[in-house]
Amino acid sequence: MNISTKYFYQNYQRYFAQVADDIKEITIKEITELGAYNIQEAYRGLHFHSSQEDLYKINYHSRFINRVLAPLIIFDCHSDKYLYKTARDINWDDFLNESRTFAVFATTTNSNIKHSQYAALRLKDAIVDYFRDKTNSRPSIDTREPDLWVNLYIDNNRATISIDTSGGSLHRRGYRRHGGDAPMNETLAASIIEYSEWDGTKELYDPFCGSGTFLAEAYLYATQTPPSILRQKFGFEKLPDYNPFAWSEIKEAGIKNIKPIPDGLISGSDISTKVVKAANYNCSFIDHNDAITIEQKDIFEIESLNDKIIICNPPYGIRMGKELDLSLFYKNLGDFLKQKCTNSTAFIYFGEREFIKNIGLKPSWKRPLHNGALDGRLVKIELY
Repeated sequence: MNISTKYFYQNYQRYFAQVADDIKEITIKEITELGAYNIQEAYRGLHFHSSQEDLYKINYHSRFINRVLAPLIIFDCHSDKYLYKTARDINWDDFLNESRTFAVFATTTNSNIKHSQYAALRLKDAIVDYFRDKTNSRPSIDTREPDLWVNLYIDNNRATISIDTSGGSLHRRGYRRHGGDAPMNETLAASIIEYSEWDGTKELYDPFCGSGTFLAEAYLYATQTPPSILRQKFGFEKLPDYNPFAWSEIKEAGIKNIKPIPDGLISGSDISTKVVKAANYNCSFIDHNDAITIEQKDIFEIESLNDKIIICNPPYGIRMGKELDLSLFYKNLGDFLKQKCTNSTAFIYFGEREFIKNIGLKPSWKRPLHNGALDGRLVKIELY
């Protein structure tokens, strides 16, 4: 590939956002507001067009996307030899040098190259050999915190090699320094807050706050804080057409747009003192004014939660141990909601949906939402 040749994303301003299938609807709305257009749904993601500035904005402000890929080349790929040969022709020093690190992650489906790990290895070999031939040296592999993430996707022998413009999954906001047992994915927590239609006018409470993910995501939303404000680096900074001035302006505008919230708007509790300490510590990285209130309390000792939006992910087998009688726990939770939560609306995520019936209250709706391998359900329960 000639050094003056533009890459696919430059020619077409076309990108791919990796998004959970459950939350594509709200992600389309979000990225449209951030400047994306010509959005098309695909397997585990969305194709979209955007300007360079809006690409930066989407990475900085998206609450739901895992990562955004910038395609370099798209080509027919019927063998590992052709994959290697084609990848060797890319000018990898546009993105990397021998003193930097990189990682390759790959997915293959319905193709002659059957194994994703082998496909990733062949692309890795091509990048390493490109530098070795040119400089007699090579960049190192770092699968945890590389300087450059390279993505390979092969479907029906059609390959796309992309750069991850996010520089690793955007769900890692940076505030969760201490996690509890089976913590909720941050993008899932953000999507649950979105589906609750909470607008920041009614008090929000999480009685099973764990490591504080719901509270932190609610705070980011209510204060209009960019979700990736703590992120130290983005993959788009490694692109050959990176514009540091545009990125600086987007960051400054995002920080300037942050607004304060009243004390007591977002609060929560948990039965474990250790977990409450972790939640307070995590939230302190984004909430510098101590607006979020978290205390140690058993939910069944709370006097009342009237006139609130209750959002929670109650304990389930993975978190509490299968030996506990969770059916009784959920019955007691249903009784608490009925008796002590007048004029509130509860949005409860059931990691194990068979317990929905034990709560003894009729949901207004149920929505399937995966949390990793858990095929969970979010339910809305209106309390009078």
